[in-house]
Amino acid sequence: MSHRDPFFCIVPSYMLENIMENGTSEQRQYAMNNLAHSVAVRERRAARPTAVPATAVGRTASMPSKNRIIYSAAEQNILPGQQVRSEGEPPTGDLSVDEAYAGAGATYDLFEQVYDHISVDGHGLRLDSTVHYRVGYDNAFWNGRQMVYGDGDEDLPEGQRLFNRFTVALDIIGHELVHGVTQFSAGLVYEGQAGALNEAFSDIFGSLVKQWKLGQTAVEADWLIGAELLTKNVNGEALRSLKAPGTAYDDRVLGKDPQPAHMDQYIVTTDDHGGVHVNSGIPNHAFYVAAIKMGGSAWEKAGRIWYTVLQSKLGTRATFQDAADATHQAAADLYGTNSLEQEAVYNGWTAVGITPAPTIPVTPPPPLPSENTAMGCRPTLKSLLFLLR
Repeated sequence: MSHRDPFFCIVPSYMLENIMENGTSEQRQYAMNNLAHSVAVRERRAARPTAVPATAVGRTASMPSKNRIIYSAAEQNILPGQQVRSEGEPPTGDLSVDEAYAGAGATYDLFEQVYDHISVDGHGLRLDSTVHYRVGYDNAFWNGRQMVYGDGDEDLPEGQRLFNRFTVALDIIGHELVHGVTQFSAGLVYEGQAGALNEAFSDIFGSLVKQWKLGQTAVEADWLIGAELLTKNVNGEALRSLKAPGTAYDDRVLGKDPQPAHMDQYIVTTDDHGGVHVNSGIPNHAFYVAAIKMGGSAWEKAGRIWYTVLQSKLGTRATFQDAADATHQAAADLYGTNSLEQEAVYNGWTAVGITPAPTIPVTPPPPLPSENTAMGCRPTLKSLLFLLR
C-alpha cells in the first residue's frame, strides 16, 4: 500500500475500534461500517497511482482567486455528488453546506493573507467539498482531490450519539485541508514519524485557522482539535489537545486519549500507519510550547517558522529530529540567531525530549562603507600618530 497519498481521516481507526468493543449494538454497527468503508477506500486508492488533483480544477484567468464548490452526496457513497453552492453564492440554510463553505474560505484566507500561499497547492486549486456523505458516517477526510464530511451518528437515539456533524468544527476543516498543503509541499509519507509530522502539521495549522478567525492570542486559544465535535454523551473535550496531549477525552466508549507528550512515552506500533495519530502529540506539543513562549498571535511568528519548514526544509521521510533541526534553523534565518523566537523553538522541542542541532549562524550583511572609506581617505596608523604628537 502507498503511504504517499492515503485516506486522511480525522477520526483514527483506534477510536472506532474502541467503539466496536465498548459501544451499544447500534454504535458498534456504525463503527464497523465506517471501518469497513475506510479499508475499502484505502484498497481502491492503493490500486491506482498517487492521486494528484487534476490541473483542470486549478485556477485560470477567468476564475476568482478563491474558488469553492460544495456538493451534497445526499447520504450516498458518491463523490462529488450534486453541486449545491459555489463561490459567491449566498448561504443555503443547510448548516453542513454553509459550514464547509465558510471553513474552506477561512483556511484559504489564512494561508493567502498570512503566508502568501494561494489555496492548498499554492497556485489557486479549486476547493471542492462534499457534505452529507453516507449514512451515519463518523469521519471527515481529504482524499487527495477534495474534502468529504459525514454527518456523524445523527440517526442514532439521542442518548447514544457520540459525534456531531463533521463540519461543525473549523479546526477539523482546516486540519483536513492542510493535508492537501502538505501533499503539495513536503509530501510527507503517511507512515511512522513522517506520518506523525504530517498529522501534526494539520493539527497545528487547523488550530491556527481557528485562532486566526477568532482573533485569539496563543494564550487565549484552547489548542483543541474538534472541541465542538463530541456530543454531551462523551466524557471529553475534543479529539486531541496540543496543550496537553493525552487529556482530550477519557470515555467508557471511546476509550482514553492515547497521545504522548514526550519522547519518553513514544508509542512503537504497526497500527495506524505506525502510530501517526498518536505520536503526533509530541510535535504538536513542541509547537504549543514554542508558540506560548513567543507570545502574541501564534500564526504570526511560530506559524511562519513551521510554514517555512513545511514548504522547503523537510524530506518526505523526515523524522521528529529533522523537524526540530529545521524549525530551529528557520527561526534563526527568519528572526536571528539566539533571538527570542529561536530560543522559544529550542525550548519547545526540548520540552518533548528532543534537542535541536546547533544552527548555522546567520551572517549579517557587511556594513556600508563610510564616506571617508568610500573616498579612499581611511586614516592610516602613521597619520593618527602624527596627529597625536
